[in-house]
Amino acid sequence: MSAKRQQLHNMIDIIEPNELDILFCVISKFIPEDSPLPDEIEAIERGRNEIRSGDCVSHSDINWS
Repeated sequence: MSAKRQQLHNMIDIIEPNELDILFCVISKFIPEDSPLPDEIEAIERGRNEIRSGDCVSHSDINWS
């Protein structure tokens, strides 16, 4: 672990609990949003094609008992 990362960990440990929400909001701004991977994009498209072509079973058509 880098020295800066360790310093951040140490700083977080001493922050008052009521301030953690603010810190979480600030830090979350630096985290990139997830983007689907190529295989996930393909799976989503396959699912959409199955829905369009009627090759899927409706949730209400499943006998859950």
